[in-house]
Amino acid sequence: MDEKASVVPTRHIVTAFDEQLNVLHGMVREMARLAGEQITDAVAAITDRNADLAGAVMGRDAQLDALEQKVEAQVVRVLALRHPKANDLRVVIAGLRIANNLERIGDFAANVAKRSLTLQSQPEVALARSMLPIGRAVADMLADVMRAYDTNDAEAALAVRQKDADVDRAYTALFRELLTYMMESPARITACTHLLFAAKNLERIGDHATNIAETLCFRVSGQPLDDERAKDDDTATMTVMPA
Repeated sequence: MDEKASVVPTRHIVTAFDEQLNVLHGMVREMARLAGEQITDAVAAITDRNADLAGAVMGRDAQLDALEQKVEAQVVRVLALRHPKANDLRVVIAGLRIANNLERIGDFAANVAKRSLTLQSQPEVALARSMLPIGRAVADMLADVMRAYDTNDAEAALAVRQKDADVDRAYTALFRELLTYMMESPARITACTHLLFAAKNLERIGDHATNIAETLCFRVSGQPLDDERAKDDDTATMTVMPA
């Protein structure tokens, strides 16, 4: 997994095959570009209390859905016409799996935007600004993993996978802060609850960026990763006692 190559590692005798793969990769890249914008704008909709931006994010989600359908159709076309084997097959299947993850990232970003609309009807909570570092972290993970996609760089993909634990820790810390804040200020319970759900959506975006990284590692090596992903999300067992 030390060698780096282009996203299409080899040139094929049948030029049309390369052209079909390039169409597939182009659609995956466009999905990633849109997903990155969705993350950034969804977080901004919360922190800036911007209803127009939230509406734009929710409206654009259909574009990602449509692109995923096009990726699926292109994969079916390549499989039916070219019957790829070995590395070629991994490249095609990886494109499909990555598109699935990008579509889910778009869904989670749209959910964040939807929560922001409810938050705008509630008293402002200062902790909403704490969404910014988590949003930047998962957006950076997506950008980094797509650069690894372009260069077929398994080491860079592994580095993205390792960053997921940092996102988990940031989410856990915010979860604890919000629970404490709700106990201290019951009037903010509704707003804080929606922030909790929005933060969880961002944490799940990090999980999907990590899934993409793992898919890239498999595409390069042909072997699944044999170690468990580090997880530092302790919210399932967390309790906070009143002061």
